Amino acid sequence: MTPTQSLLVSALAAAALLALATPAAANEAAIRKALAERYPKLKIDEVRRSPVAALWEVRFDGAEILYSDATGDHILVNGALIETKTRTDLTEQRIEKLLAVDWDRLPLKDGILIRQGGGTRKVAVFVDPNCGYCKRFERDLSTIKDVTVYTFLMPILGPDSTAKARDIWCAKDPAAAWRRWMLEGVQPSKAPAACNTDAIDRNVAFSRTHRVNGTPSVFFEDGTRRPGAIPAEQIEALLVAAAAKK
Repeated sequence: MTPTQSLLVSALAAAALLALATPAAANEAAIRKALAERYPKLKIDEVRRSPVAALWEVRFDGAEILYSDATGDHILVNGALIETKTRTDLTEQRIEKLLAVDWDRLPLKDGILIRQGGGTRKVAVFVDPNCGYCKRFERDLSTIKDVTVYTFLMPILGPDSTAKARDIWCAKDPAAAWRRWMLEGVQPSKAPAACNTDAIDRNVAFSRTHRVNGTPSVFFEDGTRRPGAIPAEQIEALLVAAAAKK
């Protein structure tokens, strides 16, 4: 190989290396720019290729890691896929759709009916009478105006929960017994031995079928489902959103 040929080969090799390096540098710059704009408090230490071709490793705060696409528009954080422009949790959004239950499929006859105000809006909640979060949720729920509440007793926290659920369901006024217990701590009267509690068993069976794994679990008329003791302002917002979809 002549010196001229050697120089040409070297130049071509350098150009090839530059071509490979340029996209990586451009991707790193794009990721840094997007995340800096959308998450200004995120202090990025390093951006590098991950073992998966489509993902980039973003290291921050020393040894914390998230994964990004090549543009910084989507990141993976603790197993959740986040769309960074709006900070939408796409994983949660997808799970909500998979777990949504049509309102008409809820066994409303097996719930305790509580009407607040005109009751034109509707919400259903699966609860355990000994669940502390359920008591907090009930306090917030009781402040909401114009809503009909279907309370499904789902005793999952032990024998005492089962006994209390039975006593509340079998009370002369189950709604009043439920609210007195949850809001005031007034023990329900012991249920008569002949009381039929098949509805409670059906509630537990329904919860297993539809992966209602914790209490409280809240369902709205548009199929929206929320776990946990969501606060009053969020309950109201979800009721408004559900009503708008009718």
